[in-house]
Amino acid sequence: MHRSAPRYIEPVFRPPSESGSLIFQITVGCSQNSCTFCGMYKGKRFAVRPLAEMLGEINGIPEQYRQRVERVFLADGDALVYPYEGLVEILDALAAAFPNLTRVGSYASPNSLTTKSCEQLLCLREKRLRILYVGLESGDDATLDSIKKGFTADEMAQQCLTAREAGMKLSVTAILGLAGRERSIEHARATAAWVNRVNPEYFSLLTLFHRHNEQFVRSLTQCTRRELMLEAREMLLHLNPSRTILRSNHVSNFLNLAGSYPKDRERLLHDLDTALDHAARYPGFLDGLPEYVEEY
Repeated sequence: MHRSAPRYIEPVFRPPSESGSLIFQITVGCSQNSCTFCGMYKGKRFAVRPLAEMLGEINGIPEQYRQRVERVFLADGDALVYPYEGLVEILDALAAAFPNLTRVGSYASPNSLTTKSCEQLLCLREKRLRILYVGLESGDDATLDSIKKGFTADEMAQQCLTAREAGMKLSVTAILGLAGRERSIEHARATAAWVNRVNPEYFSLLTLFHRHNEQFVRSLTQCTRRELMLEAREMLLHLNPSRTILRSNHVSNFLNLAGSYPKDRERLLHDLDTALDHAARYPGFLDGLPEYVEEY
């Protein structure tokens, strides 16, 4: 078998929690890639990389480094779409190459979740694919339609409940400001209701920012920082999952929140209210728009 070092077609994205993981880019781009708010993979044409090439990269990792690898992340945007038999071979190769491997993670678009049955997901989990990162974006169907997500909130909930039935951990993200000023409250409440229904292990908040999505951003009446904080508060107020860790530590956020539901619910609301009071001391800050931009 041909052996080679991992090859990346940039840009390569990974969740913050995968910062220490070895990345193998088994797909290029995103099989969906139609969401108008998202500029992550607009410069790439989707492709599934050949199995032999991926096995060569895995086996090409030098022996002296293999003991150090405990986690692997499979890129790109929805590596779960990789054909099932090939994905099984990749996971088997990872287990054989890295004796201390504890977990494999992957992004999972709604499109990729339709390609795997509960039985197949269960098998993949047994082969250490343990966590899927899912971009919900919003639990509000009107907002999902406006961003051309391609799936309803109910369809995504059913997909994620199937993954949970298979024992997969889920890390779900939603985006503050995605609905603009017009549907801010509806977006917040519907997203909270979705999380309450699915009970993902992790729920993370991002804030809408500029990254090759200028046409979409211009189509909105953008939320000010005050409106974004009130949107987050409305979401926190209506969240009531049975056991979910909440984070808002993405670089796009100007307010970081961290806690677990349900035990930290009141403390999180207090933290947000305290931040609102503190920000009000700086004239003009709350009335301004968030400034984070990515220009890759």
